[in-house]
Amino acid sequence: MGSLRAAWRLLRALLHALRGLATIRFVFARLSEEQRHQRVQAWARRMLQVLGIALQVRGQPPLRGPVLLVSNHISWLDILVLHAARHCRFVSKAEVKRWPLVGALATGAGTLYIERESRRDAMRVVHHMAASLQSGDILAVFPEGTTSDGIDLLPFHANLVQAAISAHSPAQPVALQFIETHSGRMSLSPCYIGDDSLVASLWRTLSGPPITAVVAFGAPQHAGSRDRRAWAADLRAAVQRLRQDA
Repeated sequence: MGSLRAAWRLLRALLHALRGLATIRFVFARLSEEQRHQRVQAWARRMLQVLGIALQVRGQPPLRGPVLLVSNHISWLDILVLHAARHCRFVSKAEVKRWPLVGALATGAGTLYIERESRRDAMRVVHHMAASLQSGDILAVFPEGTTSDGIDLLPFHANLVQAAISAHSPAQPVALQFIETHSGRMSLSPCYIGDDSLVASLWRTLSGPPITAVVAFGAPQHAGSRDRRAWAADLRAAVQRLRQDA
């Protein structure tokens, strides 16, 4: 029964993704920016329902920008979950743009891409992020730089935090967790680390016990006199506290 349920959910998810792509290609040009944001958030919430994943939002998501959301990173689900909680623009590795279907959806949602191996490109993206924040956007980054198992936090890289300093924008810590809906225990099903493949993680998530994505928003903060490294360390500590309080 678990395999049949997973296969059915996977088929429905593919159809929902294709509907999202059609909306981007044929409808977005006629919509205002705010209407596009609302469509993306509604699409993400519906996709979570299709996948059988509940959403629990704690704290206050930002009502408007500019703000830099700083979150831990566990799974391929993280972007979907954050979009469902509050539409935002993500900074993502450039290879995502070339992924079939996923790349088109990410681009349509306003993702900024970065070549992680190129220092020059990282600086370009930081300048682009700062300009985006200055125009009032809500941006989201995963400063761990890669996914973790969700049990511990990796160190936060400070480079992308510089954009908020340059734009005189607040940053808001966000903690992501996945729990088993019925037991409340942490779920490792959505993890995407080490030798995990996307297909294996997806199948594990769809065929396992029902899970709930918990998104906890902390209080926004300004850099003040802190440099980017000190601020990144403090934001990491804030995310850790949110995880412990969840």
